[in-house]
Amino acid sequence: MDKLPADRQPTLRLVPHPGDTNTAGDIFGGWIMSQVDIAGAVEAARRARGRVVTVAVNAFEFHKPVFVGDLVSFYAEVVRVGNTSLTVDVVVYSERGWRNEPIFGECIKVTEATLTYVAIDENRKPVQVQTN
Repeated sequence: MDKLPADRQPTLRLVPHPGDTNTAGDIFGGWIMSQVDIAGAVEAARRARGRVVTVAVNAFEFHKPVFVGDLVSFYAEVVRVGNTSLTVDVVVYSERGWRNEPIFGECIKVTEATLTYVAIDENRKPVQVQTN
């Protein structure tokens, strides 16, 4: 069993619903990818102090499935800052049965991803990321 990072708050935390499932009844990978992109963009925009756009998904690994009713936490961290770009790592944990016994609090790392964003101005042109 994994543990949520004790020294950090999640960038995003959600509970997926039945409408988020694939044909097998698990949470659709595209739903997870979308939420990862949102979490990554939040951290990139905070660091850039402005608007960002996704330019690349550098890596994406699904380790375990996510189920309806899991409490899904997305932890995003800027790991590299370039001239106009920012690279963000996102790690996703799923808390199984967070509302129901007997598996209350079971926590599993389900997904890891690395994405690249570019800071843009009001005309959607790349701008330099502020250094501080």
